[in-house]
Amino acid sequence: MKAHSTKLRSIARWLAGTACLAALAMPLTAIDAAAAANCIKGERKAPYTIGWANIYSVPTWMKQTEGTITAQVEALKKEGRVKDLMVTDAQGNAQTQIQQIQSMIDANVDAIIVIAGSSSALDRVVSDACDKGIAVINFDSLVNTDKVTSKINTDSNEWGSKAAQWMVDQLGGKGKIIIMNGPAGVSVSDDRRKGAQPVLDANKGLEVITETNTEYNVAPAQEAMTSLLFANPEIDGVLSLGGALSAGALLAFDRQGRDPVPTTGENARQFLELWKEKGIKGWATMQPNWLGALSVYAAVQALDGKPVPARVKVPLPVIDDASIDSYLARADKFPADGYIYSDYDQALFDKLLTE
Repeated sequence: MKAHSTKLRSIARWLAGTACLAALAMPLTAIDAAAAANCIKGERKAPYTIGWANIYSVPTWMKQTEGTITAQVEALKKEGRVKDLMVTDAQGNAQTQIQQIQSMIDANVDAIIVIAGSSSALDRVVSDACDKGIAVINFDSLVNTDKVTSKINTDSNEWGSKAAQWMVDQLGGKGKIIIMNGPAGVSVSDDRRKGAQPVLDANKGLEVITETNTEYNVAPAQEAMTSLLFANPEIDGVLSLGGALSAGALLAFDRQGRDPVPTTGENARQFLELWKEKGIKGWATMQPNWLGALSVYAAVQALDGKPVPARVKVPLPVIDDASIDSYLARADKFPADGYIYSDYDQALFDKLLTE
């Protein structure tokens, strides 16, 4: 009896050891895939239904971004991997966006692509989508919660830091500047501003005389800058943290008959053209519109059981006097009030999803 018990214990120890070895031998790709497939549960098989929860569609950047989303969906439809695209427009209202995402949850879409109208207000509904087994890909303006499949973005803090450092270098660390921000409460705008602050703190000779928040559109930015020009006769630089904002600022300077000053921004066609036309000192970077297409591609990859990182960092390019002509050479391919973004393809997407 004692010998029998000893034998059973030996067998149990052997089985436990075998199980541990099997777990250790499990391919890393399988472990990574399980981690990458956060939120995805239940029977979800291609072709998939994708939801695109847009915060607002009026700005040209958003229209171009939606264009990359629909183009990616059409390509995946031809491959038999996507069936439908559900599109909503919250018209800038975060509460409306919450209701629209809830409708997508109720419809049991397979994936939701979202630009958040509020970094905090959407946390509960996004988490609920994740709990219901829906793939959630959040890009550009991010939610606070990590209950998503993946967050895809450039580094907005780095964006603000690099723009501020360029301004410091241009002005020799001394001068009066105006800061132009996007809408308050939108994470991409707030994070750019936060990124600029440590550089400003380290360079006390750079005086921020005032700053403003406007929509990412030329007209309201021009109106805001016009008011600031009347109130501030001496301005040495414009630290603009958005492309349409920069175009609006330069137009305001021109309409008031004032010489333009060093200005930062991004790849808005109108800003780049004014930069070249006026011969200003400028610096810009790019928030690629194809982040939308990449988000759709990532959602389908995750639904297919392939590894997708919880966070995907897209590198920031630099547009300066040495590279601006290469962007303007392609200007006629984009709307006059649009953004000149770089080319993209599946090879680029695969590279970004494996880095």
